[in-house]
Amino acid sequence: MTIHKAPRSARPAGARRHRRREPEGTHGLPMADLSFIEDSVAFPEKEEDEEEEEEGVEWGYEEGVEWGLVFPDANGEYQSPINLNSREARYDPSLLDIRLSPNYVVCRDCEVANDGHTIQVILKSKSVLSGGPLPQGHEFELYEVRFHWGRENQRGSEHTVNFKAFPMELHLIHWNSTLFGSIDEAVGKPHGIAIIALFVQIGKEHVGLKAVTEILQDIQYKGKSKTIPCFNPNTLLPDPLLRDYWVYEGSLTIPPCSEGVTWILFRYPLTISQLQIEEFRRLRTHVKGAELVEGCDGILGDNFRPTQPLSDRVIRAAFQ
Repeated sequence: MTIHKAPRSARPAGARRHRRREPEGTHGLPMADLSFIEDSVAFPEKEEDEEEEEEGVEWGYEEGVEWGLVFPDANGEYQSPINLNSREARYDPSLLDIRLSPNYVVCRDCEVANDGHTIQVILKSKSVLSGGPLPQGHEFELYEVRFHWGRENQRGSEHTVNFKAFPMELHLIHWNSTLFGSIDEAVGKPHGIAIIALFVQIGKEHVGLKAVTEILQDIQYKGKSKTIPCFNPNTLLPDPLLRDYWVYEGSLTIPPCSEGVTWILFRYPLTISQLQIEEFRRLRTHVKGAELVEGCDGILGDNFRPTQPLSDRVIRAAFQ
């Protein structure tokens, strides 16, 4: 699923139109692999000329800009991210009937890319997720890992817990390969997408992420990518004894903000070092040499969408 978007330093979310040749340092950004989403899902019934025009739509996190003006799904009632009020979460023992089962394998020759909105780790080996809150007998294939982080440690996560933010949040994005033939088909459909979210705190170095953080300097600018020989998504999961999670139904957190997403948020955060998160903060939203728009420093960070109303949704917990 092409989820592209990595903002810049602003916080709220917005979308605006840019001429194609304008500097690419603006916040607009189509989801990482979400290019497919923008083309095939956000505007599925557009005429050709309208489709060409939409290709030039870029979105970002500038304050005061509303994504919903361009991406109608962003106005939905069940949007993400949200604030998780732990005291109001409802314990659901049925989540433990079939244990949540990430069956991940080591990925060889993984691509790590800077799409101007985030860093994506695009996986080529078939890793699957099943069990827990997911439909029984369905497998969800891991498509990519995306990161959201702040310019400062005070806030970088998209979701918050009891109104507390974390410096970073990473998303393991899966699509239902039992019902659909591709992530493109799955986006926006009931039970189409499942995302595991992991909060990240600052502390000791995360060995599993070294393969990514040590090459970020090589993909500092938008459009750059690098193949790493080996990446193990299992290293992103907490210890099996620390896999308590919350679950709720929401949406993609980047345009087109399609709903039908099952969110699984692990309770216990991962830990990375200050040096590792600083590598993310050196990244840029623009193509090397591009002229920046006034007031934009081109630093990639604060790429999180503000929390959205919970409405009548129930947050379930797989623990008491």
